[in-house]
Amino acid sequence: MSFISNTMSPFFVLIILSVLSLSSTISLDSKSTYIVHIKHQNKPDIYSTYHEWYTATLSSLSSLSTTDFDSNSNSNPLLYTYTTAYNGFAASLTSQQVDELLKSDYVIGIYQDTLYQLHTTRTPEFLGLQTHSGLPKGLVNETLNKSLYDVIIGVLDTGVWPESKSFNDTGFPAIPKRWRGECESGKDFASSLCNKKLIGARSFSKGFSMAMKNKNDEGSETIIKSPRDTEGHGTHTASTAAGSYVTNASFFGYASGIARGIAPQARVAAYKVCWADGCFSSDILAGMQRAIEDGVDVLSLSLGGTSAPYFSDAVAIGAFAAIKKGIFVSASAGNSGPTPESVSNVAPWITTVGAGTLDRNFPAYAVLGNKKQLTGVSLYSGKGIGNKPVSLVYNKSSSLCTAGSLDPKLVNGKVMVCDRGSNGRVAKGEIVKKAGGVGMILANTADSGEESIADKHVLPAVAVGKKDGDTIREYVGSDPNPTVVLSFGGTVLDVKPAPVVAAFSSRGPNTVTPQILKPDIIGPGVNILAGWTGVVKPSTLLTDTPTSPFNIISGTSMSCPHISGLAALIKAAHPKWSPSAIKSAIMTTAYTLDNTNTTLHEASVGAVSTPWAHGAGHVDPQKALSPGLVYDASANDYVTFLCSLNYTLEHVKTIAQNPNVNCSRKFSDPGQLNYPSFSISFGSNKRVARYTRTLTNVGDANSVYNVAVDGPLTVNIIVKPSELVFGKVLEKKRYTVTFVSKKDVAIKAAFGSITWSNSQHQVKSPIAFTWSSK
Repeated sequence: MSFISNTMSPFFVLIILSVLSLSSTISLDSKSTYIVHIKHQNKPDIYSTYHEWYTATLSSLSSLSTTDFDSNSNSNPLLYTYTTAYNGFAASLTSQQVDELLKSDYVIGIYQDTLYQLHTTRTPEFLGLQTHSGLPKGLVNETLNKSLYDVIIGVLDTGVWPESKSFNDTGFPAIPKRWRGECESGKDFASSLCNKKLIGARSFSKGFSMAMKNKNDEGSETIIKSPRDTEGHGTHTASTAAGSYVTNASFFGYASGIARGIAPQARVAAYKVCWADGCFSSDILAGMQRAIEDGVDVLSLSLGGTSAPYFSDAVAIGAFAAIKKGIFVSASAGNSGPTPESVSNVAPWITTVGAGTLDRNFPAYAVLGNKKQLTGVSLYSGKGIGNKPVSLVYNKSSSLCTAGSLDPKLVNGKVMVCDRGSNGRVAKGEIVKKAGGVGMILANTADSGEESIADKHVLPAVAVGKKDGDTIREYVGSDPNPTVVLSFGGTVLDVKPAPVVAAFSSRGPNTVTPQILKPDIIGPGVNILAGWTGVVKPSTLLTDTPTSPFNIISGTSMSCPHISGLAALIKAAHPKWSPSAIKSAIMTTAYTLDNTNTTLHEASVGAVSTPWAHGAGHVDPQKALSPGLVYDASANDYVTFLCSLNYTLEHVKTIAQNPNVNCSRKFSDPGQLNYPSFSISFGSNKRVARYTRTLTNVGDANSVYNVAVDGPLTVNIIVKPSELVFGKVLEKKRYTVTFVSKKDVAIKAAFGSITWSNSQHQVKSPIAFTWSSK
């Protein structure tokens, strides 16, 4: 859930989740927060609740007494009791106390609390969703219109700004009777602020508070521990998924028009699990548990950390509990691209979302003294520098424009060229301004390639890609009196090519289970307009005084709620579909051609994109609502998948939260899971891979589908049968696909696809092939 550069708060620091070692070097007297996994079935009968059992367990530990567990005591070590999203509890413990707990037969494992990272209106039109309901024209009827109001999206993020017009409930019917959530009152947040649109708001801060207490951070006392969003990120993601219609929306004049979410009739429930220092796994699990119990239909998580085994991944475990209840879970892929193997939230029961561009841009121009005009982007809305050329300067020794690096004598009255990287994009402009500069060109380097992100800068500024950046740097170095004129072009639509895979969007392959292709899908995630808070400045800089009820930011945090909103629409149209069926519909109907009818490209270097960047492709909501066929999978199928990973039985039980799991059934290969994509690994001793998939007919009866394969010359792909005939709706048919690699393949990776089609539908699955010497 990280937004990039200036949209990525410097406070969100990633701490890798690690299994506690018995040889911990932590001081015996210092405390940290741990998540303790317990054998639930071992609860003694003398305790009426798990909370009572855990309290008694902790009170028996060294240096703890029953007085510590007083509800009014600040020293109460028991932070959360988990019974839905996890089996166990979160507590503040010393390493000595942890050692004592590990000796108990009913303790399966203990994990240190993890700090996750946050990963943000034209998009409905770009996605073809132009009706009031969010559904394509021709699909809306009275029954479906009513169903749209019954879908509830739970957003785990930084909270919500309830006064935002994006949560206006005008015209909404009564809250669904099945809803069990509530609107919690707290600092700067009255329960009456919720309505028939924003039907729930809760906050979870015990993990965060304990972490701040343990590091003696007095600033934590000023944090608003209520559902109130003081960051903006949560309001942005919630309104992206399901914001109501807001006319005359814009960001200081940019992207003006009607703002609305993907599912504008869906209800929203906000769960604040992210704070000034990030999102702790103990708080995330508590939020997921409450959302499941409250009765949400979709969970949207624009957050993540580094990939880890599923039994030590709090989001993966909480998500498994959700899908068991029929709740669709979408999560952001991460903002660590274009680095390979950087994708997060890779569990197969999670829909992992990468980011692409829109066909909307905010052009800005730099005309050099040699008359060469270069086009970049910007959201600058103040007074420009005029039409007269201004001196242009680039100093290689201070090119990053970090704090204290600029010489005012060099910069004063000039436009500064700053290399992207090291510090925030908007922060660079502030540093230039303080040094007396009148403008800035933010030039990409090889790390960020050709991707330019529009920002609201504090001075006239234009962001350009690496090629134009190199042109500018060369010009400044060769001209004795370099000059530039900066100008701003407002909002431009129908930009081509679009979409393009964002450079920051995290890439595969999947390092936890290489047999599962990740990410699953991409959606709009660059320069997205959505609701914001009423107090946070859009640039996050203290010197930036204007506020706006909307903001334009970028990240997989922004693409994730697009998919969450679409899942809500599909849930309304097909209420009996499982989370995996909804995921399949989204994936198999995605497209891989841009609006110039060319194969999708990626922004960093302009190369052709691959499924490791875009997954199945870019989401196509209209087709996803009527996919024809789906690859379905149950919770039991995921357990079978887990049993094939060589995890211990206790680890599988940890994820499945089922003490009766025995792994009597497992796949010969984890890739046998009935997944809508394929990831094949060949080696010196493995040249053949064979998989069986099952398709369920959710289209018309008496449908016939024929197969088409596309793959590299180095692999022979054989599908049997080549035709599937479905006599009835919901009928299932199986097919087997065999992949045979040629000998002595020199390449390391290649890609292909399998498509089942008829006159109405194309059901396409991407394939990734890798070769190793093992």
